[in-house]
Amino acid sequence: MVATLTRALGRNILDFFEKSGGMFLLLAQILFESRSVVRDRRIIIEQMHAVGVMSLPLVCVTSLFTGAVSAWQAAYQFEGFVSLTYLGGATAIAIFMELGPVLTALVLAGRIGASIAAELGTMKVTEQIDALECLAISPARYLAMPRFWAVVLMLPVLTIFANFIALFGAYIVASTLLDVSATMFFDSVQQFFELRNVFGGLAKSVTFGAAIALVGCYVGFKTYGGAEGVGRSTIDAFVLSAILILVNDYILAMLIF
Repeated sequence: MVATLTRALGRNILDFFEKSGGMFLLLAQILFESRSVVRDRRIIIEQMHAVGVMSLPLVCVTSLFTGAVSAWQAAYQFEGFVSLTYLGGATAIAIFMELGPVLTALVLAGRIGASIAAELGTMKVTEQIDALECLAISPARYLAMPRFWAVVLMLPVLTIFANFIALFGAYIVASTLLDVSATMFFDSVQQFFELRNVFGGLAKSVTFGAAIALVGCYVGFKTYGGAEGVGRSTIDAFVLSAILILVNDYILAMLIF
């Protein structure tokens, strides 16, 4: 029993270091191939449209209800201890620093990260990536690099939209259900507003975007086993991206704030 557990633990540790090294190598390839960004700008713009514009409705719905539940929960926590005049500021800080960047990244991990893994995984098992290499076309340049920069550039933009929509959702709940006037709510937001909170959240979103794209591309390139392997890679991409988002969130929160 102990020997079996030891072997399983050893395999997991080796698998962790193998995946970590593989992703760092892929990142180095992507950064090296980024010298062709101008030449491949059309592909990058197409990927930015798929990542940003097509994800906007889902981000809007998620952010609206995130802001609404944040205001409601904050009011519940404040009851009997803190005046509701601080509701707007407390909700805004939570949205700008944590909820906006993290939840938007998790939404994109499920929609974009899994999609990248499924798309590249299908190309891998159907030998389309091998065909690109036979034509002397680098998969890192043609497939990974545009997707990487599209997610890195568009996630901060989506986070900005998410912040404003979540704040609007919080205001709707505060004004209609908690009897907090617009003047009281937004005066509190202005009182506690700091640019470093917003820029700190946007800095987080850049690293989250890099993690989502990198994991999706790496898992897609390593797919094997036909249709079953593609399904497995899709799940792995989302799970690993979500873990990296939460780990990076903690590390960056300690460094920035």
